[in-house]
Amino acid sequence: MTTSIVQMLKENKMTLIVSLPENRVELAKAAIHAGVDAIKLHVNVEHRASGNHFTSVESYFDVFRKIRDEFSGPLGIVPGGSFEDIKQREMEELIGLGFNFYSIYAHHHPSWMLSLKRIDKTFAISSDYNFSSIGNVGHLGVSALEASIIPGEEYGTPLTLKDVLAYQSLVQHVDVPVLVPSQRKLVPSDIPLLAKAGVKAVMLGAIVIGHTKNSIQSEITSFRKAIDLL
Repeated sequence: MTTSIVQMLKENKMTLIVSLPENRVELAKAAIHAGVDAIKLHVNVEHRASGNHFTSVESYFDVFRKIRDEFSGPLGIVPGGSFEDIKQREMEELIGLGFNFYSIYAHHHPSWMLSLKRIDKTFAISSDYNFSSIGNVGHLGVSALEASIIPGEEYGTPLTLKDVLAYQSLVQHVDVPVLVPSQRKLVPSDIPLLAKAGVKAVMLGAIVIGHTKNSIQSEITSFRKAIDLL
């Protein structure tokens, strides 16, 4: 039986998630081989960090089935880059393909998604949210918060103490686990500090892992070692 992202976030000191720059089986295999805990894919998105355009669910049916066959861990999806891009029919198709969590900005998140069955619900916030006003959200049915709080013009720069304090503030203000995506150019030595701040997962994307099988496997292996030392 597939372990849920909720269970991992509860039990692991730190969970290692990869956000693949493309929906390709060989990239997923590289991440799996390197020891990733969970995989996130995309549809209906113009993805800023990777520079890629992701199309509809139908165009990835075969790829998604193959990745699900290769991987027994949590499989996540970003179902769209805007409110209008998210379709209930596609969400049902994604659940049928074996996706068991989604991640989407709260301001793109239709209310009906919270009533979906058989899929864990995580949401992202951006730099223009007031962290202290978010508060308890677990009772709404969401499982985790993705702290996508770095302004776009700062993508790819090193992690600072200011960032860590912001992540820690979120941890202290919400009642669900906080995930940190690699908008900064995270390095393995950042892992112990993020763990001390209460962060429960890092989500490594193109800024850290690059776009090739070799870079993905190499970077994830390094982060896997750092997490296993916690």
